[in-house]
Amino acid sequence: VQLVQSGGGSVQAGESLTLSCTASKYVGRDMSMGWFRQAPGQKREAVAVLYTDREIKYYADSVKGRFAASQDKAKLTVYLQMNDLKPEDTAIYYCAADLRGYWKDGTSSNWGQGTQVTVSA
Repeated sequence: VQLVQSGGGSVQAGESLTLSCTASKYVGRDMSMGWFRQAPGQKREAVAVLYTDREIKYYADSVKGRFAASQDKAKLTVYLQMNDLKPEDTAIYYCAADLRGYWKDGTSSNWGQGTQVTVSA
C-alpha cells in the first residue's frame, strides 16, 4: 500500500492543522492506520491509530483531547485533526498503514513521505 500525505505547515500555538494520508488501495479488511511523529534529535513517537473497519481509535497521552483521527473510506483517506497545537508538537509527521503487533511500536512496511508541522510560541 502506498501512502501519500498532505497538510502540515507552520502555525502559532493554539491554532489547528489537519493532516491527510491517502492510501493507494483498499486491502479488504480491518486495517490499522497510524500517525507518528519525529522531532529533531528525538525518537519517533506514536501519536494515534485508527482501525478502519472497527472504527477504534487510540491516542498517545501527549495528544489525547487535542488530536482526533478520522477517515473517509470512499477516499481511502485518514485524517489527523490537530487542535490547540503546542510548540512541543513540532515534528515531522508520518502516517503508516497495516501496523504489526502493538501499534505504538510502529512496525510497518507502508509509510507516507512525512510532512512538517511547526508550531511557534
